[in-house]
Amino acid sequence: MTGRRVGLLGGAFNPPHDGHLTLARLALEHLDLDELRFVPTARSPHKPDPGGPDGPTRLRLLEALLAEAGDRCRIETLELVRGGTSYTVDTLEDLTAREPGTAWILVMGSDQLAGLPTWRRAERIVALAALAVAPRPGAPLEVPELPGLRPVDRWSGAPGEWLWLPSTELDLASTTLRARLAADRNADPGGLPPEVLAAIRSEHLYC
Repeated sequence: MTGRRVGLLGGAFNPPHDGHLTLARLALEHLDLDELRFVPTARSPHKPDPGGPDGPTRLRLLEALLAEAGDRCRIETLELVRGGTSYTVDTLEDLTAREPGTAWILVMGSDQLAGLPTWRRAERIVALAALAVAPRPGAPLEVPELPGLRPVDRWSGAPGEWLWLPSTELDLASTTLRARLAADRNADPGGLPPEVLAAIRSEHLYC
């Protein structure tokens, strides 16, 4: 397979944390990617709205997270610009039309994998992209039955392939970090790079 190899790591990033950054680094190390794009959602279809910062604010926090991440990590703002509920299939179709010849792979934790068949047009997703899944501490390793999805040991660049990444070994969740920040905004909740924590405090977020 020829063309650029691009990983997509989606999420609300509310707030972005060390687990996200570690997952991105694992993907870059093990998937032979040209780049890894963080894709912040406008509104997630999979979780109730937790409230908190708006899209532009979450984008600034993500920029703080990636300040020292290197030039192969960047932010894809397509979902924020599109607005409304963010569906992965819509994003993949838009990206495929915009950048023909690019090979796409979705990077996710194992907690997301089991629910993949319930995503909008799931079979179309695996027709457009591959999957790289990192075991998440405490999450079951359940691989769903989905037509077109096939296991591999190494990503060839083809869509529909899926493979395991190493675990991040970090049991971090944005929900937990929001609760810790709300409980005591002066304490370090753990799991946030200094740049992100400084931005949260300077903008008085999650308090």
